[in-house]
Amino acid sequence: MKVVDIVGISALVDYAEMFRQAGVDIDLVVNPAPLGATEDEIIAAIGDADAVVTQTTFQAFPRSLLARLSNVKLIASIGVGYDNLDVDAATEFGILAANVPDASIREVSDHTMALILTCTRRIVRLNEVVKKGGWTAVGDPYITGEIWPRLSRLEGQTLGLIAFGRIAQAVVPKARSFGLRIIAYDPHVSADVFRKFDVEQVTLDRLLTESDIVSVHAPLTPETDHLLGLEQLKKMKPAACLINTGRGAVVDHEALYIALSEGYISMAAVDVTEPEPVPADSPLLTLDNFICTAHSAGISPQSFAELQRRPGEEIIRWAKGEWPVGLLDPRMKETYRQRWGQA
Repeated sequence: MKVVDIVGISALVDYAEMFRQAGVDIDLVVNPAPLGATEDEIIAAIGDADAVVTQTTFQAFPRSLLARLSNVKLIASIGVGYDNLDVDAATEFGILAANVPDASIREVSDHTMALILTCTRRIVRLNEVVKKGGWTAVGDPYITGEIWPRLSRLEGQTLGLIAFGRIAQAVVPKARSFGLRIIAYDPHVSADVFRKFDVEQVTLDRLLTESDIVSVHAPLTPETDHLLGLEQLKKMKPAACLINTGRGAVVDHEALYIALSEGYISMAAVDVTEPEPVPADSPLLTLDNFICTAHSAGISPQSFAELQRRPGEEIIRWAKGEWPVGLLDPRMKETYRQRWGQA
């Protein structure tokens, strides 16, 4: 078997040693393609490999490219995101595709809570005022007149979670410890899951109108692309905060600027934008009530180590005739069998 690493991650994790210790006979080739590589560059980097280690957030695998992979049986992607991989096409062509679905859950759920607290307690603005010489002996008028009235107590407020997957579920006990009431919208999650976490399942409209804090955890799909436009943002409470640690394009950023600048919502704190990085001339960056943390929510030394290791572990499972645990579509098993035989 031949595996090609087209992101160069094996410079950080010794996949060859992992394969040797696991007792699998794999020829590892490191042949990085640039981030944002063209189809021809990716095809050239892959060559005749049986499996590919990539990062589909930055290296695109559309249908047209997948159709040209005559020998690839497994695509193991670093990270949770797979926005640029055509999952339906991979399934159709009998190619197994796997991500790391449970990576960074602790970090992103922690970061979500940090952004919630930053908004509701106005941490950034207070810090900025103090660093500019505020906080006089008698109290800074701007702090007491403009910021203090906007500070809020979390206990008793309503947190609305848009999407109720692993990360949103991890937010629940952390948010509940602050006394938040929690509701969620996700048409793809069963009622049993909502009952398990004692979270009320609601419509999107009800979530927007009832929530004091709206937290986005949705993946980017045709269904969620610009799910929150100006019409939806106007349904939120004027004092509400919007948090996004999911995908930037779930929120229409032009609409977000209007909503923030015209007072339809109070604040927004996001870790993800559309596009990334956020353009230097984005009007959002001129607003005091907009916070951005540069797609850092999932980052920690521990999460880095796991993200780097997991594709190698998936390849070992596959080489031993087992299915990847991060398989993006269970239907891939059947189409894989049809094309290549038993895994």
